[in-house]
Amino acid sequence: MAAFLSLLRRLYLTTYNWILFAGWFQVLFLTLKTLKEPGHAHVYSNIQKPLLFAQTAALLEILHCIVGLVRSPVSTTVPQISSRLYMVWGILYSFPEVQTHPLISSLVISWCIAEIVRYAFYGTKEAFGSAPYLLLWLRYSTFFVLYPTGIASEIGMIYIALPFMKESGLYSVRMPNKWNFSFSYFYVAIGVIAVYVPGVPHLYNHMLRQRKKTLSKPKEE
Repeated sequence: MAAFLSLLRRLYLTTYNWILFAGWFQVLFLTLKTLKEPGHAHVYSNIQKPLLFAQTAALLEILHCIVGLVRSPVSTTVPQISSRLYMVWGILYSFPEVQTHPLISSLVISWCIAEIVRYAFYGTKEAFGSAPYLLLWLRYSTFFVLYPTGIASEIGMIYIALPFMKESGLYSVRMPNKWNFSFSYFYVAIGVIAVYVPGVPHLYNHMLRQRKKTLSKPKEE
C-alpha cells in the first residue's frame, strides 16, 4: 500500500509540475512574441488567461506543503504564492490602467524564467528520481538575478497602481455604512509594499541557504 501511495504521489506531482511548466512556457512565448510586435503595451492583454491560470494553480503548492506531499516549508511558500496572487489578481487584473505599463514585461519575464526552471527541475526529479546537475544549478542560481528584477517590478507595479486605487475606491469600504466599518485597499497596498522590506531578505536568505546546502552535495560525494 505504501509503495502504491508513493507511486501515486510521484505521478501526481510529475503531472502537476509539467502542466505548470507548459503554462509558464506559454506565457513566456506569448510575452516575447508580443514584445517583438505589436509591443509592450499589448503584453498583458495577450497573456492574461494563461498567466492567471499558471499563477492561480500555484495555490495547490500551499496544500502540498500542508499535507506533506513536498518538503518545502509553509513559512516561505505562503508569502511567495500570496504575493504573486496579489499581483495577478489584486493589481494587474483589477486595474486596467496599469496593464500597458512596460514594467509588466520585466515582471512576467522574471517570473517565467524562474518558474520554467523550477517546474522543469521538480518535474524531472519526480519523474526520474533525480535531475541533471545543470537544472539543479539553474534552480538554485537564477534567483540571484530574477529575484531583484521580479521583486523590483512587483513593487513598481503596486506603486503605479496606487493613484488608481485611491481614485476608484475599488475593494474599499467607506463610512458611513450599516456595519460602522471602513477598509482602505489603498493603505493595504502601501502595507504590502512595506512587508517587502523584511520579507525579501527572509526569502533571499532562505534561497542562499538552500543553494549552499544543495550545491555542496555533489562535491561531497
